[in-house]
Amino acid sequence: MDYPLDFRCPISMEVMEDPVTIATGMTYERKNIEKWFFAYKKKTCPATMQSVESFGITPNHTLKRLIITWQSKGGPGTPSSESRKSTERHDEIVSLLEALESSPFKVTSLKKLRLMIETDDEVKADFVQSGGIGIVVRIASQVLEDGSDFSIFRACEEALGVLHQLSLSTEAKTLETLSKPEAVKCVTAMLQRGSAEARSHAIIILRNMAQSETHWTFILQDHGIDLFKSLLELVSDEICTRASSYALEVLVEMLSASKKSRVRAIEAGAVCVLVELLPESNRSKSEKILMLLKLLCECAEGRLAMVDHGMGIAAVTKKMLNVSNAATKLSVKILWLISRFHPSERVLEEMLIYGSVKKLLALLHIDGRSSTKEKVIKMFKMHCNSWQRCPCFPNEMKDYLGMVNSA
Repeated sequence: MDYPLDFRCPISMEVMEDPVTIATGMTYERKNIEKWFFAYKKKTCPATMQSVESFGITPNHTLKRLIITWQSKGGPGTPSSESRKSTERHDEIVSLLEALESSPFKVTSLKKLRLMIETDDEVKADFVQSGGIGIVVRIASQVLEDGSDFSIFRACEEALGVLHQLSLSTEAKTLETLSKPEAVKCVTAMLQRGSAEARSHAIIILRNMAQSETHWTFILQDHGIDLFKSLLELVSDEICTRASSYALEVLVEMLSASKKSRVRAIEAGAVCVLVELLPESNRSKSEKILMLLKLLCECAEGRLAMVDHGMGIAAVTKKMLNVSNAATKLSVKILWLISRFHPSERVLEEMLIYGSVKKLLALLHIDGRSSTKEKVIKMFKMHCNSWQRCPCFPNEMKDYLGMVNSA
């Protein structure tokens, strides 16, 4: 005996125990709709996708009595029918995946899958075991190649809405599938041209991949420049701060992977973007940006780009001794790399004018020895004579430089 469709929550597709009605007139299981509104911060009706202005919910006592009466006559919905529920959910997932491959209306099936996965971890696991990831990625790739109209992009956006909810840390197969060129192509396309929500989903997928020891080298071979440009654009997003922070985390993982990735990031304009963002960034963002600049300055192209940027040394110096110990260490490492490999008159003069030398001297007063302090001492031994000859060098600092030079 199958239970009536009206007795099932449109979100979980299970028989409702505490049915409630929302402003659109649709009825849902209380815990599911509350999670939809208040945990996921949604402002639409899950079934109709209408905008909801009032989030009040009203108990549907009539429907609840009908469900109880129906169950008392031997219908499913009791603990003994849990296996049947699981089977029905599985059948529905399989049906939606089949419809996704055969029907031209991809968006509808993807929306239903997304709703089911959002509120039920068991459904999510069943989706993965049923090969759903490969199907969704394949469909998204196909529709992306077929055209570029609005409906095509909506399908890709909904596909990412499904995929971004999956855990990669415990599913090696999921990570493997999402690391394939066709999947990365979809993510990159959404980063570049998707809606704000799609871009957010795309960066969450990339962040999950970054936290799961993804081999970025193979991914960047095909999507390097475009992917970096998209990530840098997201880093500059002042509205969605979470997405911006995630993009920085992904960049740190990518640039840590290989020198080639750093060169591609530099070609995409990473140094310029990061330097211009640094001055007004908070502590967390400053530390991430400085880490990226440090990684970029470890290769010749990055150091040259840093020197060529008129405010590179000034921006890094501003963060030294003003943000955190981590930021100071990174700033010293950047200045050390620049002054060691590009000790031009202009670079040394900028370090003096923008206060780098003064702050480096202050670091010498820190007790004990450290790798940071060692770099400071080496910089002074290499360049103190040049700094002393500079017309703008303060007389009161000459004694300190003499002390360092004789150390």
